[in-house]
Amino acid sequence: MSSPPDDVHATARRLHAAAIRLLRVLRRQDTASGIGPARLSALSVLVFRGPSTLGELAQAEQVRPPTMSRVVAGLEEAGLVRRQPDPEDARSAHIHPTAAGRRLMEKARDRRVDELAAWLAVLPAAERADLDRALDTLERVLARPRGV
Repeated sequence: MSSPPDDVHATARRLHAAAIRLLRVLRRQDTASGIGPARLSALSVLVFRGPSTLGELAQAEQVRPPTMSRVVAGLEEAGLVRRQPDPEDARSAHIHPTAAGRRLMEKARDRRVDELAAWLAVLPAAERADLDRALDTLERVLARPRGV
């Protein structure tokens, strides 16, 4: 398999750097949620992707199950998630966001989106349209399996 051309690597480097800067800027909004970044990230998976087992959640968050167990325990204690036993496997449970957890996460997302919208609002309409087209392309790229 051949390596991508240098211009593809240059684009990838720019996109990587921009994504990291963007997330750092938007992460500042997360302090208003009142919970730490690990809990907020796990709650985000549960709210926007759906209920998960502890193992699935650990895999999604790229942490070990004991670490995720502590994160989930904190979310449970705060009333943001609940465990529901798996009717087919007594050793397993599905973790669901509570209504309070869903509201907290949706408000956190809204704060991030509002912050980003304020940054984008200063762009001329043509540049926002360029950005929309670039996002269409990025979403298409991310939707297909790597290397296809």
